[in-house]
Amino acid sequence: MKKLSPSLVAVKKITSAVPRSNFAEPDLEKLAQLILELGGLINPIIVRRNGMDAYEIVDGDFEYYAAAKAREIHPQKGETIGAFILEPENEGLLLEQVQALRKSAKTENLVENPETGFLYENTSSPPADSIKNPVSLVEVPHLGENETTEDSSSLEQRLTNIQALFAIQINELKAEYAREQQVLAQSIQEIENRILQQVPLLVEAGLANKINELKADSPPEKMVVERIPEFANVASESMSLLEALNTLEKNQLSANLKDAGLKLPVIQIILKERDARPFVSFANVVERVKGLTDKTMIKIIDKWQKYS
Repeated sequence: MKKLSPSLVAVKKITSAVPRSNFAEPDLEKLAQLILELGGLINPIIVRRNGMDAYEIVDGDFEYYAAAKAREIHPQKGETIGAFILEPENEGLLLEQVQALRKSAKTENLVENPETGFLYENTSSPPADSIKNPVSLVEVPHLGENETTEDSSSLEQRLTNIQALFAIQINELKAEYAREQQVLAQSIQEIENRILQQVPLLVEAGLANKINELKADSPPEKMVVERIPEFANVASESMSLLEALNTLEKNQLSANLKDAGLKLPVIQIILKERDARPFVSFANVVERVKGLTDKTMIKIIDKWQKYS
């Protein structure tokens, strides 16, 4: 059997068979304010599952209605209440413990029902709903403030409950921190993916800008022909670098690329890749040819100007 520990249950998911009118509103108001100030009850109530996401009170109707009052005052702070949930594996022992604690309560205004073992207010006849309204472990409704006493075992039980509530809150904080870390990691991954998608476009745009700058800085075609008449026929038959990488005869292309400063292994990769499929852009060339960098590609473009 797993160790008994309280859980946080939504107040709105709990119902009670005991009418709220059984308890004095000032008493409920006082405990509700204490619940809000302390951040919870020091003595969890006991509930039983009553559906997929619903619970009914087994012990602690007064505390429940005080928690409901706290939720009315401050919906966020009073949203949950500490509770022990009866499960098939622990129900018998937990109810037995409740009865044992009630029998040890020192109060002159309580009597024990021999049939149920529960304690009730000492009236001439027990109320009709008394079986459904056993005395709370923390406070007996309608008793004077000085009519109940607590022994050391009760104080130890309350301290244990406080520690359990703190443990629950710490675990919730740890879970929230883990969720925030996961969300942050996903956001970082999305940003990295976007950057990786933009890199090829940025490289291609940078190469295009560099080509335009080189074209703007190169002398007019007429001046080149006048200065170097022997290259007039070459200029008329020239082609772009991208077109040459895809279609120029391999020996001629190899010679030109070698003249541009490329090493033979890189040239061989270019020839192999173009046979596989044509290059669609300079960025595509850099991406597919191992050993070819953006700077080297720009140098080749610059060198290629003498062939065009």
